[in-house]
Amino acid sequence: MCGIAGSVSTGFVDSELVRRMCDTIVHRGPDGAGYHDDEHAALGMRRLAIIDVAGGQQPVYNEDRTVAVVFNGELYNFGELQAHLRARGHHLAGTGDSECLAHLYEEYGDELVHHLRGMFAFAIWDRPRGRLLLARDRLGKKPLYWRADGGSLSFASELKSLVQDPSMSRELDLVALHHYLTYQYVPAPWSIYQGVQKLPPGHLLVWQNGVADVRPYWRADFTPRAVGSEEELVEELRALLLDATKVRMVSERPLGAFLSGGIDSSAIVAAMAMQSTERVKTFSIGFEDSRFDEREYARMVARHYNTDHHELVVTPSAADLLPTLAWHFDEPFADSSAIPSFYVAQMSREHVTVVLTGDGGDEGFGGYRRYAFMATAGRVPVPAFARRTLERLGAGLAARSRARSPLERVGRGLNLLGQPAHRRYARLMSYFTPEQKHALYTDALRSQLAGIDSYQLLDDAFAASHADSTVGRVIDVDVNTYLPGDLMVKADISTMANSLEARSPLLDHKVIEWAAGLPTNLKVRGSETKYLLKRAVADWLPPGLLNRPKMGFGVPLASWLRTELRDLSRDVLTDATARGRGLFRPESVAALLDQHDAGIDHSTRIWALMQFELWHRMYVDGTPPTSRPTAVPVTTA
Repeated sequence: MCGIAGSVSTGFVDSELVRRMCDTIVHRGPDGAGYHDDEHAALGMRRLAIIDVAGGQQPVYNEDRTVAVVFNGELYNFGELQAHLRARGHHLAGTGDSECLAHLYEEYGDELVHHLRGMFAFAIWDRPRGRLLLARDRLGKKPLYWRADGGSLSFASELKSLVQDPSMSRELDLVALHHYLTYQYVPAPWSIYQGVQKLPPGHLLVWQNGVADVRPYWRADFTPRAVGSEEELVEELRALLLDATKVRMVSERPLGAFLSGGIDSSAIVAAMAMQSTERVKTFSIGFEDSRFDEREYARMVARHYNTDHHELVVTPSAADLLPTLAWHFDEPFADSSAIPSFYVAQMSREHVTVVLTGDGGDEGFGGYRRYAFMATAGRVPVPAFARRTLERLGAGLAARSRARSPLERVGRGLNLLGQPAHRRYARLMSYFTPEQKHALYTDALRSQLAGIDSYQLLDDAFAASHADSTVGRVIDVDVNTYLPGDLMVKADISTMANSLEARSPLLDHKVIEWAAGLPTNLKVRGSETKYLLKRAVADWLPPGLLNRPKMGFGVPLASWLRTELRDLSRDVLTDATARGRGLFRPESVAALLDQHDAGIDHSTRIWALMQFELWHRMYVDGTPPTSRPTAVPVTTA
C-alpha cells in the first residue's frame, strides 16, 4: 500500500518536483520511498509495507529495466500470478505483489488488468515506446488524479501532490462545485480544479507522444441471470465471503477489523474469526448521543467471537478536526461520517496496520432503505398527465411545512411520485436540489452554470444499466456513482491519513459480479432489504442482530450546528472572506443558518458550504501546508 506520483513528458521532466509530490503524501507511505528517473519520465512512491516487508521496494522493473512500475494497493492473487509468470519464463527478484505488474505488462499489455484481483492504482512506464499506462481498480478503492499540460502529464494519488507544481492553476471548476453541492462529493471525472481530472474506476489511461486516451475496461453487469434455489445461493455466497475474507487476511503486519455492529462488518468479523488462529482485533466508534451509538451491537459480536475489542467515544469538539479533514480530503467533501471514520482509523492504527471493513454490502446486496422506498413508489400507478401536478403540489406543500412534520413528508412524497424513476432517485440523493441551488447562487454564478444539470449524471448511469427493474438499476447506479464517489473516498482518505490499510471483502470484484446478476427480489423483498445476504450470514451472527433497525454511520450534525459548531459555522460562512467570493447570496446563506437555529434541519447543506469554504481558504486563498494540522486526541473507552 502506497502513495504514488509522477510526471512524463515529450521534453524535460522535473524529477525534484516528483520528490516533493511524494513528500506531501508521506502519510500514505511512512516506511520508505523510491524513484525512477530518465530523460522523459519521473516516477515516485511512498511505501506502507504490508507484504514482503523486507524486500518489496518500488519502483519495480522487468528484467532489462525497460518497464518501470509504481503501484498503490494490494493484489490478493499475487501468489497465483507469480507462479504463472515463472512458468512463462519470467524472473521475479522479490516475493511481493507489485513486481508482477511489470511482467504481466510484458505478457498481456493493457489487458493485464483483467488478471488482477485486488485494489490498485498504478503507473507503468514503457521506456522504449515512450508510453505511460495508468489504471485504477474496478470499484474505485484507490484514487488517481491526473493533469495534462501540452506535451506532459502528471499523476498522483492525492490532489495535494499535484498542487506542488507551481505551474498548475488552482482555479475553481464551477461545474465541479455545482455537482458537489448536489451530491456532497465531486464526482469523477471532475476534480475541484480546472484542468485536473480523476481517472474513473475501472478505467485505463494511455499517454504517448503527448496525447492522453482514457477508456473503460470493466463495469459490473446487472443483467439478471438464471439462478438455483435459495439454499444453493446461500451456500455459494458463504463460500464467496469466506474466500474474499481469507485472501485479505494475508499480511506481515498486525491485522484487525472495523466493527460497527451492522450486518456487513459483523459478517466480515465472523468470517475472519472462523479462519483465524488468533483472536481477531476489532475496533468500534461511538457517541454520547444514543441515536448515533452502535457500540451495544458491536459488543454483541465481539463477545460472540471473543474478539480483542477496542472502543472509542468521540467527545472532543468537532471543530478541532476540521482543518485536518480539509487538508486530507484535498477538495470539498461533505459526508460528515468522515469524522467517525477518521477517529476509528486513528485508534485502530495504534494496534494494527491493516483492517478489514464491511464496505460494499449495502450496494452489492440492496441494503439501503431507499431501495425499498423506490420499489414501493414504483408500484403506485401515476398517470403521465398527473405527474406534473403532483410534482408542483408536493413541492409547494413541502416548502410551506415545518421540516420533518407530517405535512412536509406528505409534500415530499407527492413531489417524488410526480417524477420519473431516475429523477425520483436523483431527488432522494440531493443535498441541494436544483431549486435550492438557484436560490443560493449569485446572479453571476447562475449565469455561468446555466444549462448544467447535475442530475444528468444519474440519468446517464440509469441509461447505462442492464438491470431489468427500477431497484436493480438504482443499485447499479449506486455502485457506479455513490460508492466510488463518496464511500470509497471516505474510506481511503480516513485510513491512509493514519497510515492504515483498509481491505473490503464485500467489494471483491468476484463478489460484486456474482451479486450483480442476482434477481432483484433476492436483494430487496417488500420492505426487507439485503434479503439473501441476511439469510447467508444468519447463522454467523448472535441473536438479535439480524433484524435490528439500520443505523447509518453518522454524527449528531444537526445538534452540533446548533451548539458547539454554531458560532464557527456563522463565522466561516458569513464573514467578509466568504461574502467576497461572489458565489453565494449572503442573504440565502444567512437564511439557512437562521432556519436551522429555528428547528428546520439544514445541517447537511450548511456542512457542505462549510467544507467548501474551509477547503478554499486552505488550498486556494493561501499556500497549503505540506503536512497535516494536528488532530485533537479523543477519549478511548
